[in-house]
Amino acid sequence: MQYGEIYVGGRWVPADGGGTFEVCSPSTRERVGRAAAGGPAEARRAIDAAADAFPAWAATPARDRGLFLLKIRDLMLERLEPLARTITLEQGKPLKEARAEIAYAAEFVTWSAEEGKRVAGETIPASTPNKRHLVLKQPIGVVGAITPWNFPSAMITRKVAPALAAGCTVVVKPAEQTPLSAIELFRLFHEAGLPAGVANLVTGEPAPIGREFLENPRVRKITFTGSTEVGKILMRGAADQVKKISLELGGCAPFIVFEDADLDKAADGLVITKFRNAGQTCICANRAFVHEKVYDAFQERLVGRVRTLKVGDGLAEGTTIGPLIDRAAFDKVSEHVGDAVRQGARVLCGGRGTPESGQGRGYFYEPTVLGESTPAMKVVSEETFGPVAPLVRFRDEEEVLRLANDTTYGLAAYFYTRDVGRVVRVMERLEYGIIGVNDPAPAVPQAPFGGFKESGIGREGGKYALEEFLEIKHVAMIV
Repeated sequence: MQYGEIYVGGRWVPADGGGTFEVCSPSTRERVGRAAAGGPAEARRAIDAAADAFPAWAATPARDRGLFLLKIRDLMLERLEPLARTITLEQGKPLKEARAEIAYAAEFVTWSAEEGKRVAGETIPASTPNKRHLVLKQPIGVVGAITPWNFPSAMITRKVAPALAAGCTVVVKPAEQTPLSAIELFRLFHEAGLPAGVANLVTGEPAPIGREFLENPRVRKITFTGSTEVGKILMRGAADQVKKISLELGGCAPFIVFEDADLDKAADGLVITKFRNAGQTCICANRAFVHEKVYDAFQERLVGRVRTLKVGDGLAEGTTIGPLIDRAAFDKVSEHVGDAVRQGARVLCGGRGTPESGQGRGYFYEPTVLGESTPAMKVVSEETFGPVAPLVRFRDEEEVLRLANDTTYGLAAYFYTRDVGRVVRVMERLEYGIIGVNDPAPAVPQAPFGGFKESGIGREGGKYALEEFLEIKHVAMIV
């Protein structure tokens, strides 16, 4: 799988000087492809192409924009298997999860194609008989989209599809760890006949390309998914031009098991949300709070399930836990587990890298459950982003709500209970943008996705996604 070009103005072209960089598998550490080493000059040309294409694309009827998107959706589903294999090769997740990601990514395209036709203004009643007040919703302009490595296809369509449906044009900068999935998607954009300049792709180092997005006045909107640290840098930079910005950032999701919960369903749910993508998911459970009355019973059920998970190459049959993305991620997980053990946590299963990691064959870490964890431990208080589930005891509802909300993050939270009154109380008091009640997988394309506090601003998904790419214009007329 060899690449080495960016997509600008409807054409595949090399970066200046023909520079490329290697893309390596986190499972084998071997090269699986190359991508163009673009920079600010290439980003500037892509922005110019998007700006030139914007007037015609914005004037294209929403129905016709939607038809382009539906062509892209159809091609994605036709090529699901090769697209999924590309994800697994460069990102590492099991092939079954990669297939699910492509289907999920295609759903964002479908939803946006339909929702674009429903963008409507309104007429506001006037206070005098000779005036009329209209509200128009219009596309904001060129969008700079910066996407992460953990969902390298779905995070592109979650941003690009609503932007295009709203009438904006885009320049995408994918994560340097996973550019191949972005390239494959843009090949489908081209095949679908998307007009030149409407969607552009620049691969390369993030800092100089991101700086061009921030400093170039032709970019009117930035959308970013990634770490809170980088999100703050982008937010500061966007302030210089008062650029519109939406940020989907880090999380430290609590998973609460109340004493009346169905413990089997709760244990199944924690495995689903915690260990999907080897725990490298912004909304995955980061810390599990278990009521003291059911702590031992829940712990036994959870450990039994986690021990059945199979670690290995994502392309291998039966693999349920793939590798961590790189050495830094592996070292962070190891540090968090070590810190917890030093402070008294008990390793109930896992707790170390696999032999393959030590032999230079991948960044694999055993799925881990830590008993007797406390809020003072890094694995509880910080975002671990790995296959580690720390269990913390709690006594009552008030205590666990205080513990769950005691964080700068506010992306997702989960709780299991059969008490309807408790459902209402807890869902209203949890300071999070996404709540799963007896549900480990609450994210769907038709619903809003985003967080409170330092987990970001703005929403993706459903009708809320298109609103992020629209400007509101008030027109007052004397008649």
